[in-house]
Amino acid sequence: MRYVEPVFRPPSEAQSLILQVTVGCSHNACSFCAMYRSKRFQVRPLDELREEIAEAARDWPDTRRVFLGDGDGLAAPTALLLEVLRELKACLPRLRRVSIYATPMNLRDKGSADLRELRGAGLDLYYLGLESGSDEVLRAMGKGCTWVEAVDAVSVGRGAGLRSSVMVLLGLGGVEGSAVHAEASARAVNAMQPEFLSVLTWYPVPEAPLYRRMAAGRFRMPGDEAILDELALFVAGLELRDTVFRANHASNPLPVGGRLSRDKKKLLAALDAARRGLIPMRPLSLRGT
Repeated sequence: MRYVEPVFRPPSEAQSLILQVTVGCSHNACSFCAMYRSKRFQVRPLDELREEIAEAARDWPDTRRVFLGDGDGLAAPTALLLEVLRELKACLPRLRRVSIYATPMNLRDKGSADLRELRGAGLDLYYLGLESGSDEVLRAMGKGCTWVEAVDAVSVGRGAGLRSSVMVLLGLGGVEGSAVHAEASARAVNAMQPEFLSVLTWYPVPEAPLYRRMAAGRFRMPGDEAILDELALFVAGLELRDTVFRANHASNPLPVGGRLSRDKKKLLAALDAARRGLIPMRPLSLRGT
């Protein structure tokens, strides 16, 4: 596989074959994100992708999961994605799941008809960074959409038969906006009712514009105790019917997870115990993105 580094994938895709259908991120303007700053967005040629799928079929014929990168592979033309999905199905007989990063913008741009075609060809799951349900936070972070537009995008995806894995990023409201960020994010996730929900904590990296704002004193990142308060407020506001919830990423001070709504009380009890010092938190020095 000829990767254009660096390559990122969701934690749950650790055992998946990664196929870069795009390089970089078509938006690449989120102030908290430094993942694709070194890349110019481009869609890779179909001939190259076919060669890599054939190579994967030779080297890893038992592949069951494929993740289509890069930052938002769904920005690639529908025709190209359909060819890639058909090729994967033809070459990898044990393939069970194909997933992709998506933004609210390219989900909405694709629309129901294209998304249904992609679902029929084998696309199963997309990962979407909601980040926050607060429009004020979304504007400050350069996300490029409102929370209502993000909810609408998930609705379009669900109508096409696609499953969603939604991500929320703790800390983006800063110290002053922490409670608003948590409560608004819970409201947005409730409207989405995703199949999967992940919570991460923003970790300052020098390449991110938000880091420079923080260094200049224009943004104050909540400390570990405040992040736990934010997570507890977020979980308390969730009203989900059947969502797999994970807040066990290495960036979080306390790894927790479960199924909502079934495990909501247990999750809140664990967070309360950590806030009272009964459960140890991860030291900041051991955490990262």
